Amino acid sequence: HVQLVESGGESVQAGGSLGLSCDTSGYTFSRGCAAWFRQTPGKERDGIAIIDLRTGDTYYADYVKCRFTISRDNAKNTVFLQMNKLQLDDTAIYLCAGGITYFSWLAGNYEYWDQGTQVTVS
Repeated sequence: HVQLVESGGESVQAGGSLGLSCDTSGYTFSRGCAAWFRQTPGKERDGIAIIDLRTGDTYYADYVKCRFTISRDNAKNTVFLQMNKLQLDDTAIYLCAGGITYFSWLAGNYEYWDQGTQVTVS
């Protein structure tokens, strides 16, 4: 039974920081990639950060580069997203995704998703 459970979403002031974590179970976590996406009402999910779970290589959308950091702990099957210098337009539902054996920015290519968590920047 595959589970992705996210925690850390909350309200934060602009300029502040917030960390999200995604605990996974039920599949081979350390193979392939994991990613963080975000979604706002009426829009599709946008990929913001991807990590190669084997090498630790990371990739970021331009609008979060140098502000957000994706990381993982393979021993704990957990992916993290550290968000700094948060801006008003970072307000969104944040979702972690896994179950992909290659690099992709396309949400449809990820097999597993968590429930999402609301991040509100005011």
